[in-house]
Amino acid sequence: MKSDTAGVGLPEASSETDDALRRKGIDPDRLSVNRLGVGPHRPAVPGWLIRMEAGFGLSVLLHLAGCLGVDLPDYLEALFSLLIGLMILQAACQVLVIATERLAARYKWNHYIAGTLAEILSTTPELVVIAFLIPVSPATAFTISIVTIYNNALVFSLYSFFLPKDKQGKFLMPAPITEAGTQILIGGGSMGLILGLVMLTFHSSDEAKTSFHYLDLFFISVVLLIIFVVYVYKLVSRYAEEEAEVRETLDMSDEDVRQRLDLVYQDVEPGSITAIGLLFLAGMLGAVIGGEEVSSFATTMISDLAFNPILTALILALFAGMSEYVILWQSHRKQEYGIALANAFGGITQVMFLVLPFTLMGIAFYELSINSGHAELPLPFSLSSIFLLLFLFPTFYTLSSLLEEDHTLGILDTTIMTGIISFLIVLLVTYGG
Repeated sequence: MKSDTAGVGLPEASSETDDALRRKGIDPDRLSVNRLGVGPHRPAVPGWLIRMEAGFGLSVLLHLAGCLGVDLPDYLEALFSLLIGLMILQAACQVLVIATERLAARYKWNHYIAGTLAEILSTTPELVVIAFLIPVSPATAFTISIVTIYNNALVFSLYSFFLPKDKQGKFLMPAPITEAGTQILIGGGSMGLILGLVMLTFHSSDEAKTSFHYLDLFFISVVLLIIFVVYVYKLVSRYAEEEAEVRETLDMSDEDVRQRLDLVYQDVEPGSITAIGLLFLAGMLGAVIGGEEVSSFATTMISDLAFNPILTALILALFAGMSEYVILWQSHRKQEYGIALANAFGGITQVMFLVLPFTLMGIAFYELSINSGHAELPLPFSLSSIFLLLFLFPTFYTLSSLLEEDHTLGILDTTIMTGIISFLIVLLVTYGG
């Protein structure tokens, strides 16, 4: 028999348990618990498999066309490479998330650990794309990693504005995100401002230092990664404290907790360790192949067509987060607004404190061990880099100020964010090159 308390925070929750939580000062609508999986109406053939097969099929057709002597224009080859890469990368991202959810369901991990791990693994395709892009253009890889932050901030702003609101016109975010999220945004904005000002000072003076030494990049990467590890620890700890408070308030038994986890994972398709391992392998293989195709697009655009590298980076950054946007839409379609919002916010913090340090560390390793003579190394204190770093402060400051109010963005907030990011893009395109 299902307990009345097991479904608290989920659609199965009863009004009595919700009232009991409210009397203790806990808002059941802000609990960080969501049902994982694709839902009971899963298609016979998963969408990710169709997209991955379509990407591979198109790749094979282009290869056969080349063998038959069909010579496509460079710009068409670049577009096909981008299309193939994006199809495979999006599928790979979804496969990794599905594999993580199945692994969590098999071992009955707490939902907050499963959700956090799935969010982190969803950035794997982006990391692979960056790894392939660094030998082509380290500056483009650096630009993509930061511009993606702004893209994700804009997506978060727009999405949170259109969420259903309560009587006060607010959609309250989960408490752990508003607490740890506010702090991580302040830290990210401060780091961007410090680095931007240092680069601007050297750039506008007669100092000999005009670029990053590889040791500089290693040091910055380590600092950012340490902040990310502590942030994830605090986030998961806060999730655990929230769940423990709920269980204590409702006096939940071990059976209640087990039923609660069953509800969380009831839409996750069960799988053996072998099947889960194959999913992880397919996801990683897809990320590698998709990343290589995207790097081919960048190579053609920058080297063969001499296209503006800033515009190329902006185009790639726009599509780099496509996988996360698809996950956000799928969660929203299932009316799981909390998990969709968490993914949108995670797209900001994870790129800033995971993808960016990975990029800087990859550039440093490439310069130190593989090709120190690359034309774009050492990474210069360029005007575009200064713009990208300095604009992190107003962007993150705006977001953190709004999160302190415990709610998502309104029309004025969204307009401000859109203005800041539009201003940055115009500056980059006009003067960044």
